[in-house]
Amino acid sequence: MSTEVRVPTLGESVTEATVATWFKQPGDAVAVDEMLCELETDKVTVEVPSPVAGTLSEIVAAEGETVGVDALLAQIAEGDAAAAPAAKAEEPKAAAKEEEAPAPAPEAKGKDVEDAPSAKKLMAENNLSDVQGTGKDGRVMKEDVLNALSSASAAPAPAAAPRAPVAADQAAREERVKMTRLRQTIAKRLKDSQNTAAMLTTYNEVDMTEVMALRNEYKDLFLKKHGVKLGFMSFFTKACVHALKEVPEVNAEIDGTDIVYKNYVNMGIAAGTPTGLVVPVINDADQMSFAAIEKAIAEKGAKARDGKLSMAEMQGGTFTISNGGVYGSLMSSPILNPPQSGILGMHKIQDRPMAINGQVVIRPMMYLALSYDHRIVDGKGAVTFLVRVKEALEDPRRLLMDL
Repeated sequence: MSTEVRVPTLGESVTEATVATWFKQPGDAVAVDEMLCELETDKVTVEVPSPVAGTLSEIVAAEGETVGVDALLAQIAEGDAAAAPAAKAEEPKAAAKEEEAPAPAPEAKGKDVEDAPSAKKLMAENNLSDVQGTGKDGRVMKEDVLNALSSASAAPAPAAAPRAPVAADQAAREERVKMTRLRQTIAKRLKDSQNTAAMLTTYNEVDMTEVMALRNEYKDLFLKKHGVKLGFMSFFTKACVHALKEVPEVNAEIDGTDIVYKNYVNMGIAAGTPTGLVVPVINDADQMSFAAIEKAIAEKGAKARDGKLSMAEMQGGTFTISNGGVYGSLMSSPILNPPQSGILGMHKIQDRPMAINGQVVIRPMMYLALSYDHRIVDGKGAVTFLVRVKEALEDPRRLLMDL
């Protein structure tokens, strides 16, 4: 008996994926729930487990191939089916295919080749019918439709300049690697953010003396009681939640000609991973304690590093915190995570001489940066938000008193 392995549901708004890696090959024995392959979408990596125990008899979608939701990936012969018969059957099957299939015309796409679902939708929305496909076997991809639309524009934007010629001795020392779908999506979303939002950044600095003292005093007790370390991110999350209540437009988004105010805070915590930047979301952070926030950050940070984040865990954020300080950044301008209207950039804590009550003293200082969408957030609101964050961190008692 043969069982089909198909592409699982990939999540909201995701209609296709690329087969990244096959962990098994035809003829290999597989156990129930053993990982067969890894799919790469434009947001997350999805592992596909074996639904049954048996022998992998056929791989239908090879590595690098683009597949849609519910597309056939492989066939598994259930039970103790021998690998040898499956291997023997491959030769006549391949020969039969060669006899049956006429040589495809190079100019046209075969009738059995499905265009990418996202491409078909875009073509229908823009009344396009004749688009040259660059995918496998002439398959029309979303990028092909976008290219056709941009070329048909009345005032075409200057395309990216072609790469300058490289000397032969230098070319041999270069390596060309195709961008992953995640990296392509990061690039597109960040560029879209720059093109869409009226982005502006305001800066301030915070004296971390009180937060560091409070953390050092209670970190051992905190760890003993809650089973998680007390870090700085929970302080910053709490401070941002406090400030967002006073300046709600930083927690809002633009929808057409409407402004959507959120009466809750889903905090995105930007995390660097080997494959790129992801932003897991902590839902209802405004209702959570320090311990709950630290546990959520630790859990989702580990998932991000292991590539185990689900689609739901990266959706619905209303505001984002990005900590470049862990990499040593002293100052930067974070870029908005659309459709959000604000993102706070944390930076390295560095001892600096400060004038306190007429005396020069050394204090642990951190630069803060708030990037915001000026279409919805005015300068007064942005500066007020950052000052409230600064005040809450320099005197954490304000968080307790809601001041």
